[in-house]
Amino acid sequence: MDSTSAGLAPAPAPATYPLPAPDDDPRFTFGLVLDVAKALEAHGYPPVASGPDLLNLRQALFRFLYSQDVTR
Repeated sequence: MDSTSAGLAPAPAPATYPLPAPDDDPRFTFGLVLDVAKALEAHGYPPVASGPDLLNLRQALFRFLYSQDVTR
C-alpha cells in the first residue's frame, strides 16, 4: 500500500533551486529583474523603482536562483 492509497499526501518533490552557480548565465539580465519588479507591482506591492531597491531585488533573485556552495 502506498501513501496515496493510505490517505496520506504524496511526498513533495525535491527542490529545484538553487541551481549550481554558473560562470555566466545569459538568462540573468537586468530585464529579468525588471520583469520580477513589474510582477511584484502587479500583485499590489509598491513599485521597485530606486537604484537600491533594484540592486536588492537583483541580489535576492540571484541568491534564490544560484547556490553559493562551491562544492555543489
